[in-house]
Amino acid sequence: MRIEYTLDELHAAVTQRWWMQLFAAFTRCLIAVGFIPPSIPKILHKPFTVLPDSNPVGHYFNALLGTGFYYEFIGWSQLIAAILLLIPRTSHFGALLFFPIIVNIAILTNAVGFAGTWLITIFMSLAGVFLVAWEYDRLKPIVFYTRKDRTRRFRMQLALVPLVFSLGGILCGIFAWSIRLGNLPNYFRTTLVLIVLGAAFGLAVAVHYWLMPVGALADPAKTARE
Repeated sequence: MRIEYTLDELHAAVTQRWWMQLFAAFTRCLIAVGFIPPSIPKILHKPFTVLPDSNPVGHYFNALLGTGFYYEFIGWSQLIAAILLLIPRTSHFGALLFFPIIVNIAILTNAVGFAGTWLITIFMSLAGVFLVAWEYDRLKPIVFYTRKDRTRRFRMQLALVPLVFSLGGILCGIFAWSIRLGNLPNYFRTTLVLIVLGAAFGLAVAVHYWLMPVGALADPAKTARE
């Protein structure tokens, strides 16, 4: 694929420059260190700000504090992302974990008008984009590499799989009727809806199975020659 080789050459040209290598190392360490302090209060389940509920920022973080272990989960996620970034061997995992977290924080700080912080989080998001792009060679199999084989196809699979899930819809309707689930006004109509939804879901499953590559990764050079 021409776009793959173009990106390969561009990535090699950028990453071979010593000053870009130094900048990448600096960026990794900077944003990792920047993630550790805000993670600690969350892990310890301490308030992140002292702002009152009358302030949108304070209202959000006070409500977030009340979510219990979810608040701590956010802190652990930030700390793990920072640690992964600081270890060269796992920096690509750190970049992948850091990026969605910081984008979410950037959107949040802009939405609630977190003075000053919104600009910092935007720059940190751009740094996240840079670090993910820096790890292109280690992440490219997600996009470009494929597998050698396909799933085992069988006759009428695009009809049989939806049919099986439609039967599952009938069974679910009978089960709902038998226990009077939700006190629905019309269980027959509900069963018809479940049949249609089951068929649609089954068709999606069948298509995914039909197109799913399996087996060992294909050799990109050999694929290009073919």
